[in-house]
Amino acid sequence: MNQHEILGRVQTLVDREHELREKRQSGELSREEEQAEMRHVEEALDQCWDLLRQRRAKREFDRDPDEATVRSVGEVEGYLQ
Repeated sequence: MNQHEILGRVQTLVDREHELREKRQSGELSREEEQAEMRHVEEALDQCWDLLRQRRAKREFDRDPDEATVRSVGEVEGYLQ
């Protein structure tokens, strides 16, 4: 995935977050449904940001950014801040 595709995916996920919040406010989703779906959206966003960081690091060290790969949710979510 190139940078533009990743950023497009990020925008799609952000749009989905907004949609979920609106549906929750209008009563179309229960709190539990919203939270479950939001967890998946947030995990996917974290994967996208991780992929962008990998690409930037590879570019910085004169490596091919297209070598960056999507890491598993468990790996990305397990990082210490």
